[in-house]
Amino acid sequence: MPLRLVETRVARHAAPPVVTATHGFMNPSTAAVASVRDVSKTYGARKALDGVSVEVAAGEMVALIGPSGSGKSTLLRSITGLHPIDPGIGTIQVFGETVQQNGRITGAVRKARGKLGMIFQQFNLVGRLSLFSNVMLGALGRLPGWRGVFGVWPRADKERAMAALHRVGVSDYAAQRANTLSGGQQQRGAIARAIVQGAQAILADEPVASLDPVSARKVMELLVELNKRDGMGVIVTLHQVDYAIRYCNRVIALQKGKVVYDGPSTGLDSKRLIEIYGPEYEDAFWEAKA
Repeated sequence: MPLRLVETRVARHAAPPVVTATHGFMNPSTAAVASVRDVSKTYGARKALDGVSVEVAAGEMVALIGPSGSGKSTLLRSITGLHPIDPGIGTIQVFGETVQQNGRITGAVRKARGKLGMIFQQFNLVGRLSLFSNVMLGALGRLPGWRGVFGVWPRADKERAMAALHRVGVSDYAAQRANTLSGGQQQRGAIARAIVQGAQAILADEPVASLDPVSARKVMELLVELNKRDGMGVIVTLHQVDYAIRYCNRVIALQKGKVVYDGPSTGLDSKRLIEIYGPEYEDAFWEAKA
């Protein structure tokens, strides 16, 4: 049966049940989502990370903030093994598995990536594929590769994908090409893909930077829901400090590759934020409490 027809039939199903951990689709681990110890990363003469040590427990929702070039994205991508760290004493563990050590990415990184749902600023959807097909790609980690090539998916996984799309509010667009959707719709599709993947934690790199305020709030609210309702750990890099304060209980601030603040978001008063960003960045935290 042609893929388009399969997608259309699935899209016409009645609203499916909400996908949650209690349905057996996700089973968050009790191990730390990420444990980073003495990690440095150098690009040429510039230290993107300089002796960073942080740990994010399972079930936490943590914002990474700091000026542009402070190392936020580098830290997130190092956790996933996309960027190798500098040789030395630095180590990174994900759910108890060492994924980087002495400047080398270990064989455990593949297993770790299966537990991490990555969400990027530019959505990372395949534009020519339907939203449904993009979300189904989240299942590839546990299915033979030929299923993705030919679009032949088990019925249970198709139902899971539609349930995830319904949960994030974009099931009506399941059969629509991804590149015809708005940025907010695509980003919600990326979250649905992470749900289908069975991710135990989400690492989101500037997920709302390209979105209008209404779409940005919807995306942040979905991340909060996954954190609180499903127990998924969330690490999100943000330029909008007011979002970090509003949606995250814990904030880690980086400045020139070093951790300069790690504590509750309620501790980010104007004085602290000026120390992190400098007075020229006052507009970045216009909603922060004095």
